[in-house]
Amino acid sequence: MKKLRVTVDGKSYDVEVDILDDDGASMAPVQAGVRSAASAAAPAAAPTAAKPLAGDGEIPSPLSAVVVSVDVKEGDTVKEGDQLVTLEAMKMNTLVTAPADGTIGAILVGPGDAVEEGQAILKLS
Repeated sequence: MKKLRVTVDGKSYDVEVDILDDDGASMAPVQAGVRSAASAAAPAAAPTAAKPLAGDGEIPSPLSAVVVSVDVKEGDTVKEGDQLVTLEAMKMNTLVTAPADGTIGAILVGPGDAVEEGQAILKLS
């Protein structure tokens, strides 16, 4: 595994990449040269701040995306399968639906917000 920092639209992400050969098998890391003691002892880059993952009663984002619309209001009663939020990632819309019957207790995101996979977007009570 190789650790990389990727910047997309000004937002940095720390990722781990597994380098594969042509057959799809993992390759051993290739050393480009000998590192000095100073560079070997350099501290790792600070991780980027992550949004909290959804907890009990919270509905998580199924993927990293941008919120297109919030299709409910706080206090609305919803049934399992009702459309709650529309997300856009890679020019495709994804609908987030109610996992169960309930009442919208809190809306944690708004149109235009970037969300991470697993981030709480709504609270259902």
